[in-house]
Amino acid sequence: MAKVGVILSGCGVFDGSEIHEAVCALLALDQAGAEVVCMAPNKPAAEVIDHLAKKPVSEKRNVLVESARIARGAIVDLATVKVTDFDAFVLPGGFGAAKNLSDFAFVGENCKVDEDVARVLRAAQSAGKPIGLACIAPVIAAQLFGKELKPILTIGHDPSTAAKINAMGAKHQATDVEEIAVDEKHRIV
Repeated sequence: MAKVGVILSGCGVFDGSEIHEAVCALLALDQAGAEVVCMAPNKPAAEVIDHLAKKPVSEKRNVLVESARIARGAIVDLATVKVTDFDAFVLPGGFGAAKNLSDFAFVGENCKVDEDVARVLRAAQSAGKPIGLACIAPVIAAQLFGKELKPILTIGHDPSTAAKINAMGAKHQATDVEEIAVDEKHRIV
């Protein structure tokens, strides 16, 4: 049985993990027989959005605590994760990937990736473990691996974000919503 780490970025499309993407990924992994472990950085969220008004609010939230909502409390601090304990990693989308797992939403292609996210994904890639990224999450792989590996990634048909992925050194592949981009050489999907 494969053991897969699912890296969450909070709870809610505008400031965390996109709930539909996270739940669908968790369901698909479960149906495939994988042992799934949810994980997230234990740090303050970059911002909190009122999802009804679609506006920032002044309250403070923690990425790990908010991610625990999706994981039904069964979640671990990403800082404690040993890559050798896992066979693959998956990152659902949602703006939390671009705000909490990286700062792409604020600075674009000059973004930085959270140090625990970077540590886990670099070690996973180096060990040849598959990495799956949905929606906006491929920008994280572009920043971490773009210059060195030039992985094939997709953001669908968003020319502005595709240009930023290419600027980070990755190769953007336009895909429709039902399609995926697979970089077999680097095991990035």
